[in-house]
Amino acid sequence: MVNLKIDDKKVCVPEGTTILDAAKQAGIDIPTLCFLKDINEVGDCRMCIVEVEGRRGFATSCIQTVEEGMVVHTHTPNVLEARHTILDLIISNHSKDCLTCTRSGNCELQDLAIKFNVLDIEFKGERTEHKIDDKSPSIVRDFNKCILCRRCVATCKNVQNIGAIDCIERGFESCISTTYDHSLNDVNCTFCGQCIESCPTGALHEKENINDVWAKLKDPDTYVVVQTAPSVRVALGEEFGMEIGTNVTGKMVSALKALGFDKVFDTNTGADFTIMEEATEFVKRFKENDNLPMTTSCCPGWVRFAEMEYPENLPHLSSCKSPHQMFGAIIKSYYAEKNKIDPSKIYVVSVMPCIAKKYESKREEMKVDGLRDVDAVITTRELARMIKQANIEFDKLEDDTFDNPMGEATGAAAIFGVTGGVMEAALRTAYELITGEELKKLEFEDIRGAKGIKKATIQIGDKEVKVAVAHGLGNARKVMEEIKNGTVDYSFVEVMACPGGCIMGGGQPIKNSKTRMTVDVRGKRAEAMYSIDERSTIRKSHENPVLKEIYKEYIGKPGEHRAHELLHTHYTPMEEYRI
Repeated sequence: MVNLKIDDKKVCVPEGTTILDAAKQAGIDIPTLCFLKDINEVGDCRMCIVEVEGRRGFATSCIQTVEEGMVVHTHTPNVLEARHTILDLIISNHSKDCLTCTRSGNCELQDLAIKFNVLDIEFKGERTEHKIDDKSPSIVRDFNKCILCRRCVATCKNVQNIGAIDCIERGFESCISTTYDHSLNDVNCTFCGQCIESCPTGALHEKENINDVWAKLKDPDTYVVVQTAPSVRVALGEEFGMEIGTNVTGKMVSALKALGFDKVFDTNTGADFTIMEEATEFVKRFKENDNLPMTTSCCPGWVRFAEMEYPENLPHLSSCKSPHQMFGAIIKSYYAEKNKIDPSKIYVVSVMPCIAKKYESKREEMKVDGLRDVDAVITTRELARMIKQANIEFDKLEDDTFDNPMGEATGAAAIFGVTGGVMEAALRTAYELITGEELKKLEFEDIRGAKGIKKATIQIGDKEVKVAVAHGLGNARKVMEEIKNGTVDYSFVEVMACPGGCIMGGGQPIKNSKTRMTVDVRGKRAEAMYSIDERSTIRKSHENPVLKEIYKEYIGKPGEHRAHELLHTHYTPMEEYRI
């Protein structure tokens, strides 16, 4: 243990602790900008500088470790003046369109400018001008707002193990971009959106589809249906000041109806369809020992990663579409026919925690009879902006329920939003399909939790099923290498591109670095998802009465011809993007 003083407070911390962490433990706030705990600890921005007695100059607290007897001062006049100058220099080369920026009110640079009373810019020299890259269907890059903190680079490289972006050029011309300054659309970006979640400003944001949705809502000839993913309901409230992990399902449905959607459905119903198809596919493959391990296919960021990095492993992917794509296809076929609506007049909007879903919905494969399964995807953040635009007081709304019959779902569908949830939901159904017996204990504890790669052996009747769950593409790469090298004998693998799964998707409410250091955002949202499952009357997808009726009336048996026409897809190797 090391003893030191910070702002006259005695502090005792383990050897190797940084001054920043020691100050945090003592309840002393030191401002940061480039710092992301365990991801980007490089001391680039210098906002966290402090004075240490007996030393010349400033110490960068995020990388300087404590020493016995050290005396630290975090807010001397010299420190405050230096921080003010650093901010001034950063802002002098920054776009000043705060009022129209998507991150206004949730921008770490803006927060620090207010905190340090930056009212004017002293250094008014030349500014670099960068083109805006909006070619991708998912991400917009506006590096006129970039502060070169490199948080996005560290996340893409160190967490996701993709490396699609890095710092290019030198000196005044330095910027964050791609190889040869191509669009993100034309490199090995998976559109996971974790760079957006890491960015402290508006330099990276989702490609907005709000105006498209508003236009369709105003069109009397268009029947606009909205569906909402499991994870949206446990994060949307955060955009309105509610506690992290609050389940706002009822208020969300009320808000969507107030916005004018003709029908408000639950993507969880689509997730139940996914389990029916995926579990059926797994059981068939498992019995025939065909293309094992089967890997999940409901995460479009992961699918794009597999197509680019592991094209030889594509036969292992389940052929199932993701839940919202399946549901869109069912809405434009079964639901349209049942309600005598021209499917070409139906406009399906998906509210997703994920920006890769925007890309997914535009894929050529995601059509049935020439009609797109899903017409527009908006993120949790975009839905919050629409609610605010409509001047709806979200926190005062009465709870409402999804429209039937397409709003009935099971607890198994709810846990799709957490890492391990798709696997757990599929195993609940696969167990009963294989054994013909009722599964008594529905929780598969070994594949829950925050560990990056989770492995388990599940006993199903007289057979052992070896499974693995990976979240974050860095972990996915490790599992894929194991499969490619033949060092493992998994039967079933779940992969989610985002660390933590969909609850931490690239379209979810953005938390600043301070919140991420002090609050277990992932844990709180996951707890809410599992709570929904635990309180559900029906907790197995194959027991959903709506699904039973639709299969009986319209689709036939899972995995058969009509099911494949509507609910399954194929993949395209993209080896040109391979690292």
